[in-house]
Amino acid sequence: MEPLYGPIRDYAWGSRSAIALLQGRAVPSAGPEAELWLGAHPGAPARVDRAGLRVSLCDLVRDEPGQWLGQRVSERFGSRLPFLLKVLAADAPLSLQAHPDAEQARAGFAAEQACAGFAAQEGRPEGERNYSDPHHKPELLVALTPFEALCGFRDPAESAEALAAFDVPELTPVVTALRAGPAGLRTAVRTLLGWPVEGRDELLGSVLAASADGPDAELVRRLAEAYPADPGALVALLLHHVRLVPGEAIWMPAGNLHAYLSGCGVEIMAASDNVLRGGLTPKRVDVDELLRVLRFEVLDDPVRAAQPVGPGVDWWPVPVDDFALHRVRVGAAVPSVTLPLPGPRVVLCSGGSITVDDGAGALTLASGEAAIGTGAGEPLRISGAGEGYVATSGLR
Repeated sequence: MEPLYGPIRDYAWGSRSAIALLQGRAVPSAGPEAELWLGAHPGAPARVDRAGLRVSLCDLVRDEPGQWLGQRVSERFGSRLPFLLKVLAADAPLSLQAHPDAEQARAGFAAEQACAGFAAQEGRPEGERNYSDPHHKPELLVALTPFEALCGFRDPAESAEALAAFDVPELTPVVTALRAGPAGLRTAVRTLLGWPVEGRDELLGSVLAASADGPDAELVRRLAEAYPADPGALVALLLHHVRLVPGEAIWMPAGNLHAYLSGCGVEIMAASDNVLRGGLTPKRVDVDELLRVLRFEVLDDPVRAAQPVGPGVDWWPVPVDDFALHRVRVGAAVPSVTLPLPGPRVVLCSGGSITVDDGAGALTLASGEAAIGTGAGEPLRISGAGEGYVATSGLR
């Protein structure tokens, strides 16, 4: 195993304490620290030591896919690491968003590439894109601290009553659509996100002035304060409002509208940048394209509990082969575990101290440190007194 050095992204919504505490640094940090990236994504690749230099993992995987990925992973995914492991720390709400499935991503990327080529020939600017690559982006997030999120459509009848409680006549068409059941979800989302810009201040003002009380009203007030005149604050009431305890997870497949609100967690996803935003953001919102990729169906239960694999090991199974995530806890009761997981493997120590050994060399990690093993490694042995997360491909 080799040390892996991940960059920290400084998005404005990030925490000034969570990642610093995880890594044993001074708090508060100099600025917001939103995400620690541990992968080979070209946007912010992690690095490994080579001849006195820290070299991009993205370059190494591209140049030597057989060694770093192993035969099966490189045959399935080409010369790229198919997953990205992150630590995510949110002090403010992130944007409402959804991700395309694999077919939608391929088609959307190809269409935008063709348009970009045509624009270049005509000497015109390309404009902002929805699709930066031809890959899907399913995500799994496991809470390290209490974590709050919006995830998936809830029963439309509940959403209708929440909006009706504000007694704002302008919302009547939305309430009527939701009372029709799941068939009305598309109309409700389109109506709210398509609200005329010049009328959004008045709409949110009427909602905030209403006498409605309760968790739903408090959520709208909180989101509207962070993003004034953004109808995403009302779209939030169409979604499950979940609060995770450490160890619980949320699974976000393609077409699932979601937003993180607060907390710190370990996130693993397919390595893609394809995001269709739906509000709670100053960035571009393409309502038509978002509606095209959304799945307008009720998500019964977005929360997933860890499932034990063996002593000291559990995981959160997901129906994709891009990634899998295991949690390992070692100490007096379970001094070591051996995981027969195929490479490549990225390990993050999330507490205490653990030693990781893939047969090519042992490495001890403190909290917040990470390591990577190539596709040629032996079964992974983890010992010590601490906790770690192991990211691999989902191929078995």
